[in-house]
Parts: sequence; C-alpha cells; structure tokens
Amino acid sequence: MSPADDIATQPITSIPGAPPAATLVPDESADLPEDRYLNRELSWLDFNSRVLALAEDTSMPLLERAKFLAIFSSNLDEFFMVRVAGLKRRDETGLSVRSADGLSPREQLLRIAGRTQTIADRHARVFLDSVRPALVDNDIHVVTWAEMTEEQKVRLVEYFHEDVFPVLTPLAVDPAHPFPYISGLSLNLAVTVKDATEGGEHFARVKVPDNVNRFVRVDRLMRDSGDKSKRTDDKVVLMPLETLIAANLEHLFPGMEIVEHHVFRITRNADFEVEEDRDEDLLQALERELARRRFGSPVRLEVADDMSEHMLELLLRELDVNPADVIGVPGLLDLSCLFEIYGLDRPQLKDRPFVPATHPAFGERETPKSVFSTLREGDVLVHHPYDSFSTSVQRFIEQAAADPQVLAIKQTLYRTSGDSPIVNALIDAAEAGKQVVALVEIKARFDEQANIKWARQLEQAGVHVVYGLVGLKTHCKTCLVVRREGSSIRRYCHIGTGNYNPKTARLYEDVGLFTAAPDIGADLTDLFNTLTGYSRKKEYRNILVAPHGIRSGIIARIHEEIERFRQGDRTARIQLKANALVDEQVIDALYRASQNGVPVEIVVRGICALRPGMPGVSENIVVRSILGQFLEHSRILYFAAQNEYWIGSADMMHRNLDRRVEVMAQVRDDRLTSELADMFASALDPRTRCWVLQSDGSWVASPAAGEEVRDHQRQMIRRNRRRPDPNP
Repeated sequence: MSPADDIATQPITSIPGAPPAATLVPDESADLPEDRYLNRELSWLDFNSRVLALAEDTSMPLLERAKFLAIFSSNLDEFFMVRVAGLKRRDETGLSVRSADGLSPREQLLRIAGRTQTIADRHARVFLDSVRPALVDNDIHVVTWAEMTEEQKVRLVEYFHEDVFPVLTPLAVDPAHPFPYISGLSLNLAVTVKDATEGGEHFARVKVPDNVNRFVRVDRLMRDSGDKSKRTDDKVVLMPLETLIAANLEHLFPGMEIVEHHVFRITRNADFEVEEDRDEDLLQALERELARRRFGSPVRLEVADDMSEHMLELLLRELDVNPADVIGVPGLLDLSCLFEIYGLDRPQLKDRPFVPATHPAFGERETPKSVFSTLREGDVLVHHPYDSFSTSVQRFIEQAAADPQVLAIKQTLYRTSGDSPIVNALIDAAEAGKQVVALVEIKARFDEQANIKWARQLEQAGVHVVYGLVGLKTHCKTCLVVRREGSSIRRYCHIGTGNYNPKTARLYEDVGLFTAAPDIGADLTDLFNTLTGYSRKKEYRNILVAPHGIRSGIIARIHEEIERFRQGDRTARIQLKANALVDEQVIDALYRASQNGVPVEIVVRGICALRPGMPGVSENIVVRSILGQFLEHSRILYFAAQNEYWIGSADMMHRNLDRRVEVMAQVRDDRLTSELADMFASALDPRTRCWVLQSDGSWVASPAAGEEVRDHQRQMIRRNRRRPDPNP
C-alpha cells in the first residue's frame, strides 16, 4: 500500500488527557513546501549504509565488523522481499499513486536499483579488501580451491563424496527437463556442460544445500585425518560450500566437460496479505498464504560479477527477471554467512560480553523480591538490555503464573523466542486453573510459522488464544495481571516498547513500565475486552491506543507545545525517539512546531522522511541516528512544557498509526522520568557518536574527526551500574 494511500484525513478532536481543542493550531500544511519529505525507501537504504559504515570502522573489533556485514546483507534481503516487491506490484498493476515525495513506483524502483548496486559493490569490497585480510591476520582464512595443498584437496574430495555429494541434485535443462523452480534466497550454481561425444552445450543448475553450514572447516577435516602439517591449534580454514561443489562438478556430470559455472541467487516477493474477511479460519488462511510465499515472483537476481553474458541472458529469460533487477557481486554472494564466522570462539575479536543486571527494584538474582510487593511501593521503569529481561518481565509473568492469589493473566504476543519461557509460564498458569488470555499475532512477518505453533500449544493447554482484530495487526506490548488481595482486586501492568522475547531483549534496546496504577489497569482491562470481544472502545483514561488515538494524541500535544511557546513558555521543547519517522501528519506538525520556534530533537534509528534544516520550515529541528552494539528500538516522546513522557510500541509510520493496535503510556513518576531525561541527554550530547541528517537527505558522521567522542550505549551501561535502588 502506498504511503500516500495511508494518510488518515480525520480532523483532530478532543481526546481524554489531551490539551483543550481550542488551543490546537489548524492544519496549515498547504503553505509548507511540496519537497518537504524525503523518500522513505531511499532513506531506508541510507540506514543500511550506516550499518555498513560500522563494518567499515576499523576501530571496531574484527568479528563485530563481520557481523555488521552479515546484518547489512540480511536487511537488504528483507527490503527487497517486502518493500521492493510492493513497489513492483504497484508498478505492474498500473497503480499510479505516488510517494509522499512525488515519485511514481517506477521512478522509485529505478533510484533503488542504482543506489543498491552502489552499496552492494561497497559491501563486497569491505569484505574483500578490509575484513577478509584482517581475518587472515588473525588466523581465520576464507580460502579458494587453488589455495589448497594436494593433501588438503584429497581430504576435501573425500569429504565431498561422503557428506555433500549424496544430498546434491543436479537438474538439467533441455526439452525433456524444463527450467527448475529456484527457491528464494537459495544459493545456486549455474553450470554449462558440453557432451564430449555428441557436442553441444547444455545448462544445469545445482542448488547449494541450505540445511548445512555455508563454510567447510578445512582445519578440522585435516585434524581429523591426522595431518599436522602447516597447522596451528588456533588456525581456522574455511572453504565456502559452493567453492567445494564447483571444484568437484565433474563428479556430478561424469563424461561431460565443464565449460563454465557461476553462482547466482534470487530474491522473491514475500509481501502478501491474508484475506481475513473472506476466511473463517485465520490460521488456515495464513498457512495457505505462507505456502504461496515461496512461489512469489522474482524481485532481484544476484550474480557473480564474472558471469558470462550468455549465461546471464539465459537466467534473465528463464527466471523472467528484468535486467534492471540484476545485482553483480564481486566475491561471495550472501554475506549473511558471516554470522557463522562471528560464531567462532574468538572473544578477543568481539565486544566484551555484556551481562544484564537485575534492576535494583527487583533485588539481586539470588534474593529476588516479589514483583507485586515492589509495584505496590511504586512504578518501575526497566531499560533493556541494561536491565535483565529474565529478572524483570519474565519474572513478573512467572511469579504471576505461580502465585495462588493471581486470578487472571492477559498478554499480547507479537514475536517470541523459539524456546519461550513466557509461553511456558502462560501454559503453567492455565494448567493451574488461572484465566489466561494470549493475544497471539500470527501475522508478524517472517515469524508466522513460529507463532502458529505457539498458538496451538497454548490452546491445547487451555489458554484462551485470540488472533486480534480483522484488518489490524496487534503490535502493542502489554501484560495485565489480576490478583486478589484480601477483599479487593488489584491489577498489575507492564507496557513496553519491545517484544516479549528473552533472546532479542539481550540485543535490542527497549524500555518498559511496570505499574499498579488503577487507571492504567482499568485501561488495559478495557483494551483486552476490545481485543477479545465486541467492545468498540476508542477512548481511554491514561493510554493512547492506535489506530484511533495515537496520531491525534501526539499532534494535539505538539500543538499544545506550540501554544505554550507562543504564550512565552521557553521551556517548550519536543524530543522524539523512534525506529522510523514517516507519517506526514506528524511530520507536518513537527514542521509547524519548528516554524513557531519550538526546538525539536529527534533520534531515529532507521527511516526518516522529515527534512531538517529547511529555511523557514525546519531550522529548529535536529535529526540524529545512533547505531551500535545494541539495536536501538525504544519509542519515547517528551513534551517539555507539558512535562509529559510517553513510551510505547508505535513508530511514526502509517502502518503503526492506521493499521495496527498500538499502545503508548505516560510515565508519570518523577524518579522514572528523570531516567528518560538521562537517556535523551546522552543520545543528544554533541559528543555522542552518531549520524546527523542534513536538509538534502544526506547523513554526516558526528562528531567530526579529532573531536571528543563518547558512546551512548556505553554511557547507558555505566549509568545503570551505579543506579541506586528506587524503592529502598
């Protein structure tokens, strides 16, 4: 769906907790310049370029650089499977809806193609010219067949016949054998062979197995064979599996001459939607669409840059790929395989392992406090990964499952881990007779299959499983625990910015609010009634809920900040932290704040369609991007004159504000808001390493070379280590 298609047009109305409607500034976007938005797709490519810049940074530990090369590759795969696929579909069906910056789908595709080839070349060269030589310097060798000794080749051929050859299936292409189906993201060898007796060349395809490691450990093969020559105990020798297969093609095609062989890889459209209003059973509908995903049309063809024109033409014809969708890659294709190299036991080449600490409010690991008694003393704000997920969020749910006084647990699940202690706790609670409701979002992209599995396990255990609302994804991160205390009922709540996933909680930066505030408990009760029943509630006491309340609530508060600045309150300021800023109505409101003199400071990890620094429009807006060891993932808003901090699951994107159930909650306790203020102060410190967005859409590294530099995430680690117990 096009961004321009998404923009909500409903007027801003008075909402609970919002400033009075009389103070709101009317929509005056007509006098804003037409070129005020940056293209969201190109902005995403800029984000991935910043990921690549981390791999280029020679001051980082070597294997961390390799990891960022792998992340770049995985990111780009998903971008093509979803975003580029969507643009192609709109272009092919003739939908002429333009992006917010005025580009047609075809114009965007052309710009994406040019930009992608440039950064793909840069990506490959970082590995070939910088990371790979540095790996060699540290006794990690990614080798070719020609680099092997005769003894090594003999052992590799033995390994090929024993472990690789049996699982390979060469597929010929001739009148009796049509061109085979090529699965998305699979690595393949395109081979031309010649019949030595009859003459004539033939094409064949060999799929590189994707259920084994990409690299063959040559050093281990030699160690197992007893060859001690030219080997040290810590030397790692890795051969790409496709290299081993290519060197042994004569065993796959005996009696044929191998004329040429090249590696290729296609990316297929994985952007699909479930027709929920057509199907009675959403699980069955989703499973059907998942089966279709593997047969999506090709959206990208990656080839070795030395592939012959003849072979490339054949692939283009048989795969029905546009030449503009071809990416030539020097060296290895699919550098996501570098995750395997990152997994090597070389701690000296990685960041120092980080161990999250238990939040002081929840006691030490050995002597944990009851979460419920803690929350009766006051609210708690956790900041992951600095605060342990397992001793805060996970413990909250596990204690609720085990506590005989707990009557009910209600929770949303968007993405969770493969071996989920959260799911296990909900199952335990249901088996103990508690009322347990799990809102499982089975449409969470690329986690659909795992979520279907967990949904069925939960149902079998007696959990009431709900799949959300028709037409909306449930993306909010909320948990409600209902507990009997004496003659009364008390509700305990968690509202967060990140998923209930203990694995990603060690990698993603997120915040979460624990509270026993009655109004928040009442709000979450109403929310779950909406998600599970026929309630149509749209207004809440002290939370904002999308798709009806978050955009209007944010814009109302921006306008109130403007009004207070006009009245002389020079404390007025807006600070925003998010993964993405795309929504045009929110952006225009921020432009209006800037035009009225209100400072606007934005920290965005990925896409930003706002153009800062435009004369008369956005001189008072600064946009920064921070990338580092952890994935910046929290969404936080601050309206200074109103002294309001809000956290939640929603990014400033159309899908979040219009097509998802999202929740944002106000953090009201002064102890907790001071922690959020510290986060913003660190992220916005002029010495903090970041990228700063320019008015032309480019990103500039800051601080400049030679200036003092500090790392925001390291600062957060130091801050959390010296944090006192908030409830001594």
